[in-house]
Amino acid sequence: MAVFTTVSQDEIARWLLDYDLGEVRALRGIASGIENSNFFLTMEQGGVTREYVLTIFERLTFDQLPYYLHLMAHLARHDISVPAPIPARDGEILRALKGKPATIVTRLPGASQLAPQPGHCAEVGAMLARMHLAGQDYPRQQPNLRSLAWWRQTEPEITPFLDAGQRNLLANEIAHQTAFFAGADYAALPGGPCHCDLFRDNVLFDADGTSGHKLGGFFDFYFAGNDKWLFDLAVTVNDWCIDLPTGTLDRDRAQAMLRAYHAVRPLTAVESAHWQDMLRAGALRFWVSRLWDFFLPREADMLQPHDPTHFERILRRRIDDAATLPWI
Repeated sequence: MAVFTTVSQDEIARWLLDYDLGEVRALRGIASGIENSNFFLTMEQGGVTREYVLTIFERLTFDQLPYYLHLMAHLARHDISVPAPIPARDGEILRALKGKPATIVTRLPGASQLAPQPGHCAEVGAMLARMHLAGQDYPRQQPNLRSLAWWRQTEPEITPFLDAGQRNLLANEIAHQTAFFAGADYAALPGGPCHCDLFRDNVLFDADGTSGHKLGGFFDFYFAGNDKWLFDLAVTVNDWCIDLPTGTLDRDRAQAMLRAYHAVRPLTAVESAHWQDMLRAGALRFWVSRLWDFFLPREADMLQPHDPTHFERILRRRIDDAATLPWI
């Protein structure tokens, strides 16, 4: 999240006249992330103060956004702790603000856990499995827009910025994933709506007197799409369960997450057989997107592009990993 479209408190107050949320008390831009313009919004109604998140969408269209917003509403109704979109008086959850799509959602409690322990990873794994199962009857369909087709489309745009070794790595891995995606085993992998971006900074933990932490919820669903559940799990493990400087998998954290996930939604034999392929796919997806954001950036207030070499290291590690990867 960043701020590409600036908006004043007075502009928001006028825009909110179509909502029953009370009076604006504060509006603060959110610096993290690189896709949309996001703000913490404090409202007061009847002497009660409530916190929301306002998002102005910079790339996603009015036609694309209902998938994400109604998915969040669907999951919230199924007791998955995610931000719930707030409707205006006319019942709409998506409206134009400064000529762009915008929405307001509830703000979840807690803060991101950037140094997770096995206990945190287990809670995330269990909730991710519950989220996958809860999404099975979600009726809307939209593919993961940052999957194989996008990697292949983006490759020629970013290769001019790479050295020979990086170009070779990128080309070889896209070829590997193209063959994997075309196979019968890939087709047999179970799937449905996926978060596709469940990094440490997209999960909140609240203080708990017993364990010291309680999972507050998942947020930022704006890369979500229908994909293989194993891809969603691999993306999550590649962030939560690694040594950040080296990209090496941490066995204790990875096993905690995988076992907790498996206890809720048992993994199939074909999923187990292709765990390493999917870890590589998850690493490739974010190496490509970070290269794209880094070398072909957009202007934005508070924009902080991520270092693409981080996921290059992770991809190289996943390729070199032995067959005895941490499993259940």
